[in-house]
Amino acid sequence: MRKALVVFVLFLSISCLSQNKQILYNFTSIPQSLLTNPGSDFKYKWYFGVPLLSGISVNMGSSGFSAYDLFANNGVDFNVKLRNVVFSTTRKDKVAINEQVELFNGGFKIGGWQGNSYVSFGMYQEFDLFSYMPKDLAILALDGNKEYLGKVFDFGDLNMKAELLSVLHIGYHKNISENLIVGVRAKIYSSVFNANSTTNSGYFYTIPSTNTIYEQVISSNASANTSGFSNYTDNYSGNAKSDITKKMFFGGNLGLGFDAGFTYYPKKNIQFTASIIDVGLIRHSKDVENYSYKGHYKYEGIAPDFTGGNATGDVYQEFLDAIPFDTLHTKYTTWRPAKLNSSIQYSFGDGRNSDCNCEGNDAGYKNAVGAQLFIMTTPRMPFMAITTYYRRQIFDALQMKATYTIDSFSYKNIGLGLSTSFSKVNFYILADNLLEYRDISKANSLSFQLGLNVIFADSSGPN
Repeated sequence: MRKALVVFVLFLSISCLSQNKQILYNFTSIPQSLLTNPGSDFKYKWYFGVPLLSGISVNMGSSGFSAYDLFANNGVDFNVKLRNVVFSTTRKDKVAINEQVELFNGGFKIGGWQGNSYVSFGMYQEFDLFSYMPKDLAILALDGNKEYLGKVFDFGDLNMKAELLSVLHIGYHKNISENLIVGVRAKIYSSVFNANSTTNSGYFYTIPSTNTIYEQVISSNASANTSGFSNYTDNYSGNAKSDITKKMFFGGNLGLGFDAGFTYYPKKNIQFTASIIDVGLIRHSKDVENYSYKGHYKYEGIAPDFTGGNATGDVYQEFLDAIPFDTLHTKYTTWRPAKLNSSIQYSFGDGRNSDCNCEGNDAGYKNAVGAQLFIMTTPRMPFMAITTYYRRQIFDALQMKATYTIDSFSYKNIGLGLSTSFSKVNFYILADNLLEYRDISKANSLSFQLGLNVIFADSSGPN
């Protein structure tokens, strides 16, 4: 059972990456770039995304190890590989999963052909998981405390959150001048499931005692909040699919948020951008269960087994009374992981006449190079990534963006994105960590995005 628990924790670690979308950011021939910066320099008459196909995003990876480390057919016993993985990680290793599917998406210009304002709207489903590696708890589950006299096991290593939700959004985008574009986006969140345990503390240790044999101390201040789960655990007789669909469309726990961003051109071929995404919160009041494991217990004597109730006399009951496991139903609030993007870009190369749907200030240049900074809030400390990129318009109907990213997951993350426009149809595909595709079992991170849109280019005069 202990090994199964450790394998489960490590399985989560195999599927991890941040929510950084560095290829999509500022790739303005793609309408979905507005979701990373509502102030992107993207102009159109109107557009709509093909439902369920306009935006699909999946990220997978690991900061501490790969699937190969656990499941390689190399003659090494699995238990040995499992121990090697546990002891090679640290409590700083991050675990994250992010997946998005657009349900619908669209936008249009307002104010006629002379107008300089745009409205965009849509709805998407998203799943987030973020966790730090609970190393001390993994060691305790794997080995117990027998061989670790004097070691203090830190309960604060348990730090995770996960959520399935839908997001309805509407954005407003305006060209303030030839050099400045600003945008904002309002969001309504509907949480289907939520689980989080991010404020834990406490410790457990066993030391030799001068009076008896052992002194054992457990001090715990641990808790977990959940919403959306409890109805399915006890004699559930409803229709899960119908319930989840209802929660997706505002039947879940609701919240509000916003995005904001801008693009500024100090010169025609020099560009600055910045955005802040998902500044928002969700209030959990429906189907809520909170779990509390708080208290302090000190025992002197022959070390008992607190997990199985095999302690002699009343020791086990004393332990349960000192550190009770309580279930409550208290409302709580969670904050979305806020993301900050900023970039600088230099465009160059001879201009060309083009039917490109993106007609921003730098659309007359074939090439652009730039750098991007990404920061995301996490329960302990911000996650950061730095990206350099090269973008080129290969043909009138084809644009390419190549990226190189450094973050805590990888120092060799090379990505490539292609955006094509045939007639009114826009198709894009973006992939990260291309070097890892030679053997994905050894990959520390993999991600891809794709989508299909219909775009009508901005008019340059009256119809």
